[in-house]
Amino acid sequence: MIKHIARIGLVAIIGLFIIQACGNGSEEVRISSEEFEQKYSEVPGIVIDVRTQDEYDEGHLAVTDRHHDLLNGDFEARLDSLDKNKTYYLYCRSGNRSGQAAKLMIENGFENVYNIGGFEDLVAAGLESKK
Repeated sequence: MIKHIARIGLVAIIGLFIIQACGNGSEEVRISSEEFEQKYSEVPGIVIDVRTQDEYDEGHLAVTDRHHDLLNGDFEARLDSLDKNKTYYLYCRSGNRSGQAAKLMIENGFENVYNIGGFEDLVAAGLESKK
């Protein structure tokens, strides 16, 4: 009986460690285009396009402040030059790369980071784009 209780306790402790490790705040925050427009009007922040140069050249959001390609390592190389106290809004083609970039920023101590999704969806929602 005591061994059974000890096993249950051990499993519970391991489970708590796993939950804590997975829930340490390193998850990216995905917001909709509507949430982005609202939040951006309250807290302007820095908008970063993490797509490739070719994708960026084909068109990007008019509010884009920076272009740091995630795939070629440019984004990660520039992390140290970004102010961790500012607010960042990241986008890519579908929201996948911007999610990866947001997670990378959070893991490096950034707190105000938002994945605003994919470029086409943002434009379809009415955000202005330019070439």
